[in-house]
Amino acid sequence: MLISKEISKILHYKKVVVIMSKTYNIAVLKGDGIGPEITEATIKVLEAVQEKTDFKLNFLYGEAGFHCIEEFGTNLPEETIALLKRTDACLKGPMTTPEEAGAPVSGAVKIRKIFNLYANVRPCKSFPSVDSLKPNLDFVVVRENTEGLYSGAEFAAAPGVGIAYRIITTEASTRVAEFAFKLAQTRKKHLTYVHKGNILRITDGIFKEAMKTVAKKYPNVEVDDQHIDATAMHLIKKPEFFDVIVTSNLFGDILSDEAAQVVGGLGLAAGANIGDTYGMFEPVHGSAPKYTGMNRVNPISHIMAAALMLNHLGERGAAAKIEKAVTDVLGEGKVRTMDLGGNSTTSDMADAIAQKIREA
Repeated sequence: MLISKEISKILHYKKVVVIMSKTYNIAVLKGDGIGPEITEATIKVLEAVQEKTDFKLNFLYGEAGFHCIEEFGTNLPEETIALLKRTDACLKGPMTTPEEAGAPVSGAVKIRKIFNLYANVRPCKSFPSVDSLKPNLDFVVVRENTEGLYSGAEFAAAPGVGIAYRIITTEASTRVAEFAFKLAQTRKKHLTYVHKGNILRITDGIFKEAMKTVAKKYPNVEVDDQHIDATAMHLIKKPEFFDVIVTSNLFGDILSDEAAQVVGGLGLAAGANIGDTYGMFEPVHGSAPKYTGMNRVNPISHIMAAALMLNHLGERGAAAKIEKAVTDVLGEGKVRTMDLGGNSTTSDMADAIAQKIREA
């Protein structure tokens, strides 16, 4: 991690006291649709956190997303890639990805590949006064982030016939398995690996074998083996069973959205994209263009993504302040955005959370 040092000198009774405060360079990509609004809301919260801590966040804004394609011919300009490489982490807003054949691939997918962000981590936790399928849920979906059907390797074999490659390797499967097992050790020591090995015998056979091999190194972690369809059902039937779920790219994308709804909806769901040397943090939901500029969507998903970012940077106390403030505001039930059955605005929610942090 690249951390610059800011040295402040304070004169007190003719003595010089040197205070070392960390400064983190954070790339901020606002994205498309509602992205700029929820990003601004999150920055408000991060500014409040900085008032209560001994580190600084230096926000470096870059352009990325659908709105860049017309001007730059890409949704991730080279200038933005260069910006990302100068920072300690990326705070990313939702981006619209065009669905037409030949269009640029997802900006998020590009960043994941450039920085080898192989683990997508999506915590799923019940919040007070929020409708959840069951109370006190707390589990995590870990998704392999670099290959699978999201490799983008597809082609038209003939008119009306398309072929997509599902690329699964031992290397990538082992890497995400190690990440998931280490995470499980810090939690309830229970891991479920998810696949469709009875049908996808070669690709998921590789994935399964990697999981079994890594499991031998973690004998204290209880391991379950489940098919994707069964897991989708069990997330509804008995979500409390799960602690850490690890799976391949597409399966993880679908399961994590289902899991988000189980604990209250996508407006509360944050995601982290983690590699060995860098991290990108984002809300799980999309850009919701129909709500652009309306100041009515829930910013908590992005705010909690910022908490994940701080935790990744080692600022666990600051991350805990954000989570507590979010929990307190939701518990009071006075500020509720549209998705939570209220009529509070995006900025109302951000202001309430920031104020809780300042009052703590």
